[in-house]
Amino acid sequence: MHKIFLTFLTVLVLVFSGCSSKKVYEPKSVKDDWEIYGDMNQSIVETNQDGALLEDRRVFVEGKVSNITIDEDKYFLSYSDGWVISASLDGNMTLAYESDPSMIHNFDLEKSVATASVKNDTLAVLFADNEMALYSISSKKPILKEQGNPPIIINSKVVKPYFMNDLVLFLTLDGKVVIISSTQNKKLRSIIVSSEDNFNNIIYFNIVNDKFIAATGTKILSFGQKEVRVEYEARSIITDGNNIYVATKQGDIVSLNSELGVNEKVKFPFAHFLALIATGDKIYALEKEGYLIEFSKDLLEYDVYEVDVEEGYIHVNDKTFYIEDEYISVQ
Repeated sequence: MHKIFLTFLTVLVLVFSGCSSKKVYEPKSVKDDWEIYGDMNQSIVETNQDGALLEDRRVFVEGKVSNITIDEDKYFLSYSDGWVISASLDGNMTLAYESDPSMIHNFDLEKSVATASVKNDTLAVLFADNEMALYSISSKKPILKEQGNPPIIINSKVVKPYFMNDLVLFLTLDGKVVIISSTQNKKLRSIIVSSEDNFNNIIYFNIVNDKFIAATGTKILSFGQKEVRVEYEARSIITDGNNIYVATKQGDIVSLNSELGVNEKVKFPFAHFLALIATGDKIYALEKEGYLIEFSKDLLEYDVYEVDVEEGYIHVNDKTFYIEDEYISVQ
């Protein structure tokens, strides 16, 4: 019995010593407490790259609470061209116009949707099985369907289709940028960003200095006169319109030019970055242990501030981090 007790005690010591030895980011110096923060009055229960769903089922977009509410059986997909887009797991999709909630369109798509976007009368849908489709909103009829490779497991950061003149860019769940002509209603080309087996969906897309910048969780692509790919395990990616900033899983903050050359890199041992913001002449990085790091754009100077960071869903807009039921503003 004594031996059993000693064995049990040894196991407990090993378990707790393992937990206590987990390393976290500890700054060498902290400038001050960050003072621009507040309470949202209710919690975030769901997020996407356009906004958040609050616990009373209202939608939070463009830094404000909308009058649009989402049914209990639906999830918030995206906000596009003034439309709040939601869907149920079986593909019952609703488009509600944010400035006039009486304007509603319903689509019965019969299978799960990953994300969607709107331009004028065209609805672009990326399904959970990686099928891409265009629909006429007025007629509810399909215009085009293109099947991609079904994913096994994906990252939660799904990017909605991007409209560019007469092109629709689908940021797929299998690591590709698929370019569709909305006038010819056909696929023009497919650009591979990454070819990983799992978690290979596109998590970021933007156009910087006339180049497509697309990323999965492991690679970033710059596509212009030439294709350039670099490997980063990215937690968060943003742009200031000229450069790209990446927070990596290894605790690095990296500045890249639009051809993915490194401008500067700063390492923060054991840091777990939650999100980034670029505004004015500053870059801000929110760290999980309760720190906000304020950088100069060239990353050569930075200050660390203490903030209250709760566990929960995170949404970011141009100048504010929203975490659980609180916000931290950098304006």
